[in-house]
Amino acid sequence: MTQTLTAAARTAPTREQIVRHLRRANEVAQRAVALGHHPFGAILVGPDHETVLLEQCNIDTVNHAESTLARIAATNYTPEFLWTCTLYTSVEPCCMCSGTAYWANIGRVVYGMTEAMLLEATGDHAENPTMSVSSRYVFDHCQKPVELIGPVPEVVPEIVSLQRAFWARR
Repeated sequence: MTQTLTAAARTAPTREQIVRHLRRANEVAQRAVALGHHPFGAILVGPDHETVLLEQCNIDTVNHAESTLARIAATNYTPEFLWTCTLYTSVEPCCMCSGTAYWANIGRVVYGMTEAMLLEATGDHAENPTMSVSSRYVFDHCQKPVELIGPVPEVVPEIVSLQRAFWARR
């Protein structure tokens, strides 16, 4: 990319918008369960912090909600536009999903609960081998300043509840 991208090129969402969009991402995670998939959901919101551009539930262990959404976004929007958008996800993105959001040029990622909280909620489940590589670590090692917001305490209980209920039945 020829121009230097900075956080100044983006405006910030309000706390109300953050909470509302994370709740929507958790609803998408509930849809994933209804479709027979693991309970993870992500949405992409435009620079106005209101327009939901994409929604994606988890597909499988390789096609996570966030990475699939980022790949679809990258094929439908310019990198410059995506830099001003926000990816909201119910659970902190793994290193694969963080990297995919970075390469798609999505400028901000917001998550509800941490990967460590997910491990606490799921235990050592064979279908969900969490990684202790935080999204903060990934984004701190990037050349572009992707903004990361999370965890968001207002939504943690409802996201944890969905995760615990799902993994207890597996």
